[in-house]
Amino acid sequence: MSLLIRLGLLILFVVEFVVGVWNQVFPASFYEHFPTVDLTPPYSEHYARDFGGATLGIALLLLIALIRPRAAFVIPAAAAYTVFSLPHFLFHLGHTHGATTTETVALTSANAFVLLVGLGVIALTVVRARRTHAGSRPE
Repeated sequence: MSLLIRLGLLILFVVEFVVGVWNQVFPASFYEHFPTVDLTPPYSEHYARDFGGATLGIALLLLIALIRPRAAFVIPAAAAYTVFSLPHFLFHLGHTHGATTTETVALTSANAFVLLVGLGVIALTVVRARRTHAGSRPE
C-alpha cells in the first residue's frame, strides 16, 4: 500500500512540477505548446505565472509527502491537489469546443486520471492509517 501511495505522489509531483516550472519560466511557450491550452481564454502572462507559482506550491507539498509519506503530510498534499484538479477537470469537460475528438479524449482522460490518482492517494492513506492505528491498539 505504501508503494502505491508513493507512486501516486510521484506521478502527481512530476506533473505539477513540470507544468509549474514551464508556466512560471516560459509562460508564453506553455500557452502556445501545451496541448489544448490555446483553446481557453486569451493568453495572459500574469495568470500563467500565477498558475505556475500555485502549481509549484502544490508540487512542494507533494514532494514533502513523497519524502515523508505520513498521513499528516500525504492527506493535505493530495487534498490540495484534488481541490485544484476537480474543478480543472470539470472546466475542461465543459470546454471542448474547438478541440478534435482525439484532443478531447486525451484531455478528459488525462485530467480524470490525475484526479483519480489524487483521490486514490487519499483513500489508500486513510486505509493505511486506520490499519496502523488498529494494529497498535492493545486488545
